[in-house]
Amino acid sequence: MWDASAVSEPARTYNQAHAPRPYEKGRRRVSIYISWSYPAEANRDLTQMDNRFSTMTEVRRVAWPAYEQPRFADPLQFQQGIAGALELFFWAWLPFQKLVHEVTGSPPPVFQRIDQAGFALPLDERVLDDCDTLFLFGLDHNVTGQSPSQAEIETLRAFMKREGARLVIGPHHDVGRTSDMAQRTVEHAHHGDELVPRQQRFGQYALKLLQALDVPVENQWALRPATLPGEGPAKPVPLQIDRDLDTRGWLEGVDSFNFHMHMPHYALTRDDGTALALARQPIDVSRPHPFIEAGGTAFNTLVWAPPRGARAGDVLVVDSTVFSSLFGADASLERFWKNVAGGA
Repeated sequence: MWDASAVSEPARTYNQAHAPRPYEKGRRRVSIYISWSYPAEANRDLTQMDNRFSTMTEVRRVAWPAYEQPRFADPLQFQQGIAGALELFFWAWLPFQKLVHEVTGSPPPVFQRIDQAGFALPLDERVLDDCDTLFLFGLDHNVTGQSPSQAEIETLRAFMKREGARLVIGPHHDVGRTSDMAQRTVEHAHHGDELVPRQQRFGQYALKLLQALDVPVENQWALRPATLPGEGPAKPVPLQIDRDLDTRGWLEGVDSFNFHMHMPHYALTRDDGTALALARQPIDVSRPHPFIEAGGTAFNTLVWAPPRGARAGDVLVVDSTVFSSLFGADASLERFWKNVAGGA
């Protein structure tokens, strides 16, 4: 479990306009865009069991006693509803933001499609004009109806026509898409996370952008990685990496990501070379799942769509969990962060 006390805490700012960064040769400008509507997520009806994030109280109960210090447990210090759980995402991205700052020389701004105060920020030139690498975290529940407008799609296409542009995008997992309750039960028993409802479908916004860019990837399932034996925090078995395909070195010096109980399989919907599965994560096959029954032993965890046609930039499809320290970060993961955030 992530240790919040390990993160240094400088003075925090909020409620200010983004100051655009000038271009500097050799330094990439990195931005993070979260495709959710924070109010739509935080205000979900708690009597609805599916398609919502947990409340902070639910997190504390399941993860007990990890968050029983007053900082998280005292309602006078930390929000106890869904909003509190959402704030854990921001906490856990801090080490990644810090590393990006060290690598690039500037801190990455974090944008939300609709933020806590209700300010809407579509994916437009205000986000992309001073950006070279965009991390787009697809954490919007489908039921909240986030969908890119045609103007957003055209702005992203224009961004991707720039030489050296880079989009790192990850629609999150897709749990329980079937109406078959027995299958939903099997899916839940496979990943084993009591904080995940029996149906939790994510990624509509990111998927539509991938379709608009003609990147043939779809998020499927929520699969539990196989882990190495031993005590202490779970560590996934090494990735199956196709290093011959990785001609850009995205995975140079990398052998594994962090452990998360429910990761999406990024299925290739076409096999024409448009997108390449660079890394596959072995699955915990001791826990039954329809994907395993169909013969799957590993899922695609990193897909690369190299420049193609009018698109001069690279697209990397990888889940936002990989950039979160909520479930740990080691030298291998940090090397991946540097590979993707840095470079020319």
